Formats: sequence, structure tokens, C-alpha cells
Amino acid sequence: MDADAIAQGRRRWQERYDAARKRDADFTTLSGDPVEPVYGPRDGDTVTGFERIGWPGEFPFTRGLHPTGYRGRTWTIRQFAGFGNAEQTNERYKMILEAGGGGLSVAFDMPTLMGRDSDDPRSLGEVGHCGVAIDSAADMEILFRDIPLGDVTTSMTISGPAVPIFCMYLVAAERQGVDPAVLNGTLQTDIFKEYIAQKEWLFQPEPHLRLIGDLMEHCTHGIPAYKPLSVSGYHIREAGATAAQELAYTLADGFGYVELGLSRGLDVNTFAPGLSFFFDAHLDFFEEIAKFRAARRIWARWLRDVYGATSEKAQWLRFHTQTAGVSLTAQQPYNNVVRTAIEALSAVLGGTNSLHTNALDETLALPSEQAAEIALRTQQVLMEETGVTNVADPLGGSWYVEALTDRIEADAEKIFDQIRERGRRAVPDGQHPIGPMTSGILRGIEDGWFTGEIAESAFRYQQALEKNDKKVVGVNCHTGSVTGDLEILRVSHEVEREQVRALAARRAERDDAAVRTALAAMVEAARGTGNMIGPMLDAVRAEATLGEICSALRDEWGTYTEPPVF
Repeated sequence: MDADAIAQGRRRWQERYDAARKRDADFTTLSGDPVEPVYGPRDGDTVTGFERIGWPGEFPFTRGLHPTGYRGRTWTIRQFAGFGNAEQTNERYKMILEAGGGGLSVAFDMPTLMGRDSDDPRSLGEVGHCGVAIDSAADMEILFRDIPLGDVTTSMTISGPAVPIFCMYLVAAERQGVDPAVLNGTLQTDIFKEYIAQKEWLFQPEPHLRLIGDLMEHCTHGIPAYKPLSVSGYHIREAGATAAQELAYTLADGFGYVELGLSRGLDVNTFAPGLSFFFDAHLDFFEEIAKFRAARRIWARWLRDVYGATSEKAQWLRFHTQTAGVSLTAQQPYNNVVRTAIEALSAVLGGTNSLHTNALDETLALPSEQAAEIALRTQQVLMEETGVTNVADPLGGSWYVEALTDRIEADAEKIFDQIRERGRRAVPDGQHPIGPMTSGILRGIEDGWFTGEIAESAFRYQQALEKNDKKVVGVNCHTGSVTGDLEILRVSHEVEREQVRALAARRAERDDAAVRTALAAMVEAARGTGNMIGPMLDAVRAEATLGEICSALRDEWGTYTEPPVF
């Protein structure tokens, strides 16, 4: 790009920056020296390929979505929490909010993630242990008791039963007297990553996509601020994928959901802003920063050039980040504080919109209150003390970071080609039921391609660890330690007994005839082509349980068995 074009870009950025709202904060160094809100080429410089870097708030958004960076608004501190029953988790949420957390993120227990009630025989020993147990709308009410849902943003990490869980959230808001139209937050919902990595699905892929499409329609028309589909790369990375695989598989899934929305006749400029993303922040500091920058650039280009999005907001890739759980070690667990801080800093320098920092004891148990506080304070130290919020994309223009960004983008594009080629081989051109990327994803799920690729990457990394080519402090190097055992959070089995008793009491108090009628209407809707959210909300209002809703749909749609991969 020549000097005149660069100067014009700087003027455009300056006009938008001047017009934007900024925080009332001290934007100087620790020594008191002022810093510019963004840095770029010097006047008169010519920079080859600068259009791929650009300015914050300008297509292709490599340097961020907003011209102000974090001077306008810092990232949301959204701590992931959930354990025991709804009442216990409600108390933890109040602690997080009182300590300065900006949003809530709900962790559900394994029975809930699998669409089972707490009294299901397969739930025995799992209730409340890896998250909070939610059986019905009554539990959701307790979960957010004294927390006005119209005033906080709420993220829910759940995919298989995401739609009925969201219906319970809507009913809880109704019972608080909150208009659902004002709700804000994100719902993970992303079922593709379940088949690819996390393996927590309920049905065949097509019925899951049907429910997701129904939810997209419902939120587009009635809950405009809520993001009904958070596309997750986190679990893909945790399963052993490389940074490029995490990025490519996640964005490909996102393109699949764009195609789903288009197949429903929705306007991409209207529904695409309701898509958000969820990435892992791992330990290779610069690679992670480059991954986040490449993600924004790829998404903007594909949404504009492939899917026809003309509005900036439809081209924006908004993302939440969580530090890498798989990087934490049970050995010398206080080292995990350092790992988490480094990973969080990479997310911030990559421009994350919200962030969760893992606790030091999460390899052993759910976080204790002390560990959760340290994780929260890690973000607050980054935000308040380090100066990283003063400058937008401070590493932009670094030869190393820009080279890594270009490399990860090129690697991702090669993977997109592989996925679409699988779709072309599976479905003749022009006959894709939803779209070409979706066909490729479904084929890659059906033949185990994604699983095999991730397994191969995980195997290569494990080999490098065992050969000591890759180092993990406290595990295969620097293993001597004076650290003693941690006191960890233990969820009492009495929680399960109490949850089962409460569930039995609710079943005894409700109108069973109304529940049966509502479930039958929901199943009838599943047999047709109409939107299922209304009938499902009616079932939830009647206090149908999560297990009853999911079982009724399993009976109608069947289950899914993953193909073996050797």
C-alpha cells in the first residue's frame, strides 16, 4: 500500500476514533508518559500488504472491531462457574459479581449436558460435580435469584440440550418480570463441535441443526441482543488440535451456521451479528495472538465475499476466550497461575471481547473460592495495572506477529478447501441441502475425518512431550518442589440426594396432564416443519423436566452412534 493510501486510512480511523465514546481513564504509561491510541506506519512510509493489517475498526478488522480498542470499552470479565445445586451456584455468582465480574457464564453438570434428569439412573454420582444441576425451570429461577436477568449478560456453555435449557432461561426471565426482548448474552448451541471434539450430543446431526435453525429464527425476530449461537473452538483445541486446526474447524462450523440461516430465508445482515465465537488461549503466546487476529480477518472476508454481508456488524467476529484447561498441571499447581496469566494476556493482545481465566486447582476439582478469586484478580491486574488497554493492537506491524497471522490464515484456508472438497465428493454441485461448507462438515463427521485429524495432532504433541522436545515445568522438567497438597472443593453426595428429593417434590406438585399435553404438542411440532421454540416453551412453563423433553425428542428422532476411527 502506498503512502497516500496509508495516510487516507489513518485519517478515516482518526475521524471514527474522535467520534467514538472513550472511557474516563488515564491513558499514560506507569511513568506518566502519554501513549497514542494506535500506532502504524510513519508518514510517508510505503508498506506492502498493509491493507491486510489496516486500522482498528476497519475491514478486515485484523486490528480489532472498534477504532478505540479497549479505550472505548474493556473486555467483559466473564468467569465460568457452576457446581452443586442452583442455590449453591447462585451464591458463587453473587460473589463473582460483588468482586467485580462483569458477566456470568454457567457451567452445567454432566447429566444436564447429556439431557438427563438428576434422578436418571445414569446420573448417579455425577449430579453437581462438574457444574450445576438444572432439571427444570424452577432450578433456573433459583440459579438467578436476586440477579436481574435484564441487567447482566449471561453465557451458557451447553450444546446438546441447549435449546430446552435456553427455554428454561427465558421462562426464568418471565417469572422475574423481565421482557425477554431485552435479554443479552450467549448460548453455546454449537453442535458441530460436539461431533468433532467434545462428544456430548443427543440426536443425529440433522435434528440438532433443525433446533438450532429454529432458535436462530426465534432470537432474530424476538430477542435481538441475545447471541443464540456461540461457535466453540475451545473444545476442539482441548481435544488436541493445533492452533490452525482450532481456527479452521471453528470458522468452518460458523460458515455452516451462516448457510443454515440463509437456508431459512434469514437476512445475513440481520442474523450474522447473533453469531459469536469461543476460543482457547493456549501457551504459545505469539501464535495465539496471531490466531485471534487471523480469525477476525478471515471471518470478515468470507462474510462479505462469500455470503454477501454488507453491514460491518455482520462481518464482525466477536469472541470470548477461556485460558487453556489442558495446559494446567496437577503437579506444582501454583505454576498454573503463571500459565493462566500469560494465556489471558495473549487473548487481550489479540482483542478478545470477553474472557474467563481458569483457576489453579481445576486439574483436581472445581475451583475453590480462593482459587476463583485469584483467577478473577488475574484479569483485573491485566486490566488495571499493565497498560494493555491503552493502545489498540499494540503488536500490530510486528514482523513476527504479522508473519504468524498470515501463516495461520493460509493454513486455515487449506483446511477450508479440504472440508469443501469432502462436501463436493459427498453431494453433487448445486444439490447441497443447506450449503457446501455444511455438506463438507457433515461428511467429515460421518466418516470420522475431524476426529482422526485431531487425534493425529494430539499424538504428535504427546510424542514431543515424551521425547522432552516440548517442556512442561513441573512435569518433564524442573520437577523438584516444596509445594504441599491443595485444599480443594468437594461436592457432597448430599447435593445429589437433595436435588433428587426436590425434583420428586416438583413432579408431585405440578399438573401432570398439562405436562403430557405440552410434551405431545412439542413432539407433534417436531414431526412438522414449524418452529419448535413456542411448543417447547409451553412444556417448560408446565414444569416439564429437561430429561422428559429430551427423552421425548430422542424417541422421535433417534440417537447417534459415532463411526469408529482407527
